[in-house]
Amino acid sequence: MTQNTRNTTVVVTGATGRTGRRVADAARASGLTVRAASRAQGFDWGDRSTWADTLRGADAAYLAYPSDIGAPDAARDVGLLAQEAVSLGVRRLVLLSSRGEDRARPAEEALRESGADWTVVRAAWFAQNFSEGPLVEGFRQSGELVFPGGEVREPFVDVRDIADVVVGVLAAGERYAGQAVAVSGPRLLTWGEAVAEIAKATGRELTYRALSAREYGKNLAGFGVPPEEVEFLVELFETLLDGRNSCLSDGVRQVLGREPRDFTDFAREAAAAGAWKV
Repeated sequence: MTQNTRNTTVVVTGATGRTGRRVADAARASGLTVRAASRAQGFDWGDRSTWADTLRGADAAYLAYPSDIGAPDAARDVGLLAQEAVSLGVRRLVLLSSRGEDRARPAEEALRESGADWTVVRAAWFAQNFSEGPLVEGFRQSGELVFPGGEVREPFVDVRDIADVVVGVLAAGERYAGQAVAVSGPRLLTWGEAVAEIAKATGRELTYRALSAREYGKNLAGFGVPPEEVEFLVELFETLLDGRNSCLSDGVRQVLGREPRDFTDFAREAAAAGAWKV
């Protein structure tokens, strides 16, 4: 792929998800032809028979694993999909991964071993996890965010920056092939400080209550989350939220030549869109 993106088709997996739909929007805005890949379009990470029709004839693909990149099946699935993509002529692959997650490394290695011209984008915790996804409904209704983040500081990254970086990497041709690019927001916040920013943006009284990963796992089990998934998440949070990610990464500036979006701007815009409106 060259910097001229005309007539370039990129497959976007998870095209209805938090990152995928924004990658699709950013790709279209840059002149790429987007082939959306989700269950609604007949693509399923768990069904290999759906992969070839989705990949055939494309030039590149954005890979976003549907649960967590460190999940037990992620390395196998990413490796097999990448191999199939390469066999069909789709050599340029960009994988969404996680900053500081040791369990993500096997999936990254599987991508490297596929023979693809690969780039890994390692992201900090999404700012949009506060406004979209499984944490949000209880937070919106009760005004209390319960999560095992303790007082750890995290450089929450706006998902729109992730999308822009993915498209920027694709538009740069081979410049970022064979590299891992780490992206974060511009400053460190605790979960409590993030909730305080959201409270200011919404005008609501919102609070954060920290608990241990094990206590959080008991809550998840009470909501009917399968035991194996609970155990995976508990172990993930016990490691990923130990302070290892309390640092900034310069991937947004490196690829886009600008500063990443600030959490305050995210909170203001999401509040205006009604993200936490009861």
